[in-house]
Amino acid sequence: MCHDQQWINHAIRTIEADYQRSADTHLIKLDLPSLDGIDIYLKDESTHPTGSLKHRLARSLFLYALCNGWIGKDTPIIESSSGSTAVSEAYFARMLGLPFIAVVPRKTARKKIEQIEFYGGRAHFVDSPSAIYDESRRLAKELGGHYMDQFTYAERATDWRGNNNIANSIFEQMKLEAHPIPTWIVMSPGTGGTSATIGRYIRHQMHATSLCVVDPENSVFHDYYKSRDLNLTSPACSRIEGIGRPRVEPSFIPDVVDDMRTIPDAASIATVHWLEKLLGRKAGASTGTNLFGVLQLASEMKARGETGSIVTLLCDSGERYLDTYFDAQWVRENIGDITPYLSQLEALEQTGTL
Repeated sequence: MCHDQQWINHAIRTIEADYQRSADTHLIKLDLPSLDGIDIYLKDESTHPTGSLKHRLARSLFLYALCNGWIGKDTPIIESSSGSTAVSEAYFARMLGLPFIAVVPRKTARKKIEQIEFYGGRAHFVDSPSAIYDESRRLAKELGGHYMDQFTYAERATDWRGNNNIANSIFEQMKLEAHPIPTWIVMSPGTGGTSATIGRYIRHQMHATSLCVVDPENSVFHDYYKSRDLNLTSPACSRIEGIGRPRVEPSFIPDVVDDMRTIPDAASIATVHWLEKLLGRKAGASTGTNLFGVLQLASEMKARGETGSIVTLLCDSGERYLDTYFDAQWVRENIGDITPYLSQLEALEQTGTL
């Protein structure tokens, strides 16, 4: 496919200029005296212009597609998403003057749909989360557009060796901390792209850091990590938006992962409610999955008498989920009783043990 090189140059410059105007995201240190000697940090990705970690991915996917010659000045952009990547891609599509369609599950948070529409995109709903892939391909073919396919290209589009990726940022921000080289970095898989970037970067830089990937219920990644069966599928969809997939995504690279755990959904939701008391603001449920995994690791380190640091991500704001994860009735009906995990977390504040 041949496109106008002058327009492509302009598009790349526009995206790079937007990056140049962007500050890095903050690294927040949690205050947990019961875990003395074990420092926990949250990299706050909610402060990106589009409100989530996926802003980085969307920028990388657009640059990758532009440099591959897949996008021209009139190319419709189609993406399959549970919401956050689509919000971020809609932002960049509007920046380049391109039409954008997000193929999303019908149960996607209403706030995310409103944000996609705010940036000039439109949502195309499917009833089954597993239908997003084929429907995206169909729309791209029908409209003569480009299917971004984050689940295939996430691990390729990000330069894991470079000096502008999230892993590099974490290690730069940790330099003056008591334990500057993290014992663990904890990440949940959505596309698998961020865990691939972090895991590869750790190895490339020869750091003595281990990568733990935490999976929600109804996701196949953890089972795949154990079995390496590419044909695994889940009949149910993840209740933690943005992470957990019903199939093995091409961007998930298991061999850069040192440990995997499945975190109960009730634990994820309890953790974001508990975290609100520490931070004074709300985070999305994927942050709860991440942080509960962190607290498990920290509790285990304390039991072994170890010290060190653990870093994870605050993926997006809880303001997107006021009618779901922060609605008590919705949680009771869709997740169940979170009080046992709230009790565990409150006990951890006293004992350092989960």
